[in-house]
Amino acid sequence: MTNVTGMREVALWRRRDLQHAEVDKLAEEVPVALVYNGISHVVMMATPKDLPLFAVGFSLSEGIIESRSEIYGIDVVPGCSGIEVQIELSSRRFMALKERRRSLTGRTGCGVCGVEQLNDIGRPVAPLPFTQTFDLNHLDDALRHLNDVQPVGRLTGCTHAAAWVMPSGALAGGMEDVGRHVALDKLLGQRAGEGEAWRSGAALVSSRASYEMVQKAAMCGVEILLAVSAATTLAVEVAERCNLTLVGFCKPGRATIYTHPQRLIINQ
Repeated sequence: MTNVTGMREVALWRRRDLQHAEVDKLAEEVPVALVYNGISHVVMMATPKDLPLFAVGFSLSEGIIESRSEIYGIDVVPGCSGIEVQIELSSRRFMALKERRRSLTGRTGCGVCGVEQLNDIGRPVAPLPFTQTFDLNHLDDALRHLNDVQPVGRLTGCTHAAAWVMPSGALAGGMEDVGRHVALDKLLGQRAGEGEAWRSGAALVSSRASYEMVQKAAMCGVEILLAVSAATTLAVEVAERCNLTLVGFCKPGRATIYTHPQRLIINQ
């Protein structure tokens, strides 16, 4: 039976004992439709928890809204084949969405699947200011606590994490999901509700940094993106163009800085 924690108990067998089944937990992955003012816009595969934050973060990172106040209401409605997140937009924002709306059938979170033309790939992002900083001497502390925002991942080994790291290295909070893009959107939705408290710092993701991860962060005013894994060439190009500081291969004692290192502090 599905529960609200994003996990389900299943019977399985271990290699050491194929004769006796045991109960274990798996992360849930379900279709989630984001429905704006009654019109379904996109279906994403996601872990069914923190979906209102996902709706806010996706709306911000995709440029559907400019601020949280342009969403008047969010309802999560479970169905037989998945979950609908019904979002009530302001009239102005809904009209703008309808004007630019494109077919996203089949989208999986990569940011390209389903767009109609090559020109649709990559929305213009205004260059970011240089107001946020992060001390890389605190990166190891943040990495050690990244699992703290993955209660499902700790039990299943099946989620990505996205966390907001304060300049001190402390994790202010974070989100998890089976999809790395969804985890980031959930974090961006969470950050939108925190105001100035989460103004300074950096976003830390447990995955690689694709161009869409960079673009989503930049659309929401995140100036520093730290990724545990590598960055792609297009991610670096987008980060350079929009003034985002992109750091990959974040491991204990290690980090690779791809763009705009001036936001980073390294005390020897």
